[in-house]
Amino acid sequence: MTTTTGKSPAPRGASGNGDSPGAASREDVLVRKPGPQELHPVRTHRRRRALELSLAVGVPAALVLLWQLAAVQGWIDDRVYPAPQTILEDGWHRAADGELWPDVWATLKRVLAGYAIGTVAGYALGLLMGSLSVVRAALEPTLDALYVVPKLALLPVFLNMFGLGEGPQIALVAATVFFFVWISTMAAVLAVPSGHRDAGQVFGASPWQMFRHVLLPASLPAVLVGARIAAGVAVLVIVASEQIAAADGLGHLIFDSRALFQNDVMFVGIVCVAVLGVVFSELVRIAGRFLTPWAPRDRGRSQS
Repeated sequence: MTTTTGKSPAPRGASGNGDSPGAASREDVLVRKPGPQELHPVRTHRRRRALELSLAVGVPAALVLLWQLAAVQGWIDDRVYPAPQTILEDGWHRAADGELWPDVWATLKRVLAGYAIGTVAGYALGLLMGSLSVVRAALEPTLDALYVVPKLALLPVFLNMFGLGEGPQIALVAATVFFFVWISTMAAVLAVPSGHRDAGQVFGASPWQMFRHVLLPASLPAVLVGARIAAGVAVLVIVASEQIAAADGLGHLIFDSRALFQNDVMFVGIVCVAVLGVVFSELVRIAGRFLTPWAPRDRGRSQS
């Protein structure tokens, strides 16, 4: 949008210098000229998306190329920091030989199971505590105290409860996800404007109708933001847990290969963890976009 400033013409009979008592002063006029965004909105949006995509791909690609160059030129010790080409070749061979997929599947199933349990429990309790002040007053202090406890510190407790196997890993992920979803859900319900609730009560909405038509649409976008954050944190927690108390999984692969000084294998595991975290988080974001079509999108659409 271009803005220019001009002078309005003086009325007839008015003196140009404005010295005489009857002279009319000239007024500034703002002239607004449409910019490229107004004249060509589709083209401007496509250019912006192309620029964002180029930056999203170009920055990590440049970092990988710099890493490759540093390893080839000997600027870094390639025994400690293998070149990306070496990591890619090793990962390809391990995937082709079937050595990589059991660890990926072990981590993935633990994340999915723990995430599902933690999300359901956190959403149900967050909705209950956000709706009923009595429940919130009774449980919030205890949950706040448990929230600040590092979740890995609970792993020995879960080992005592469930023994060795999948139980402690899933329970740890579920506990981590629970707190993220619980806090975001309770805060989202409390943030629903009182006018929305009053309108539902005026129309005689039942508790289910109040939840279905008032609380759910108003709070779900914020709840899904917490669920997306929890998706990334769940991957971090399970990898740390597998390094301590698991015989398989990507975390165990990273820790075991580091102990054997197989740094190329270690970086293969790290790359797999990064890809898994990004894909899982993006799937939650895409699901949120379809579940809340009324909410503003966080990318891909310009906001007016």
